[in-house]
Amino acid sequence: MDEKAEYLIKRMTDPEEKEAFSFADKLGEVMTEESAQAMIDLISGDDWEKGYLASRAMSKSNYSNAGLKATIEAIFDKRNKDTQGAFTQILERYNLEDKFVDILRIYLFGNFKASQLAETYLNEVEFDVTPRTIRKAEKHWNHYLHNPEDEGSVEIKKLFVEPMLQEIRDLF
Repeated sequence: MDEKAEYLIKRMTDPEEKEAFSFADKLGEVMTEESAQAMIDLISGDDWEKGYLASRAMSKSNYSNAGLKATIEAIFDKRNKDTQGAFTQILERYNLEDKFVDILRIYLFGNFKASQLAETYLNEVEFDVTPRTIRKAEKHWNHYLHNPEDEGSVEIKKLFVEPMLQEIRDLF
């Protein structure tokens, strides 16, 4: 790994660093394949704060697709149940147009903060949707209906998801 990337990673991951966000953004601008792999390792690691900063760095890089994939995997990692909201929040820095099903899954199965952020993305992002996307979304919706983590939220989520899916179906 080149010296500049190593320096930026060291500064970004230093718990005492007050400008960690700035170093993450600078790293994104100079990221190489090797430093991208190091960021993916941080995203999937045990320290969610470093993972968040790594995802931020990747969102600014030529490796943003890999960063997006790793971040979504981190959201669904059971170790991150309490920090799903932070990882969901960082998604705003990525291009989500192909991630309708993943965002719907976050809405359905995420913690409160993650679910609320996902609802915002579902309302605001212009997704590329195909008939296959609709089938996948309906599969996750049916899974949620039969296996809700919180029985009390089913009716609320029905009011949001069913009209949305019907509107999308009507497009095809």
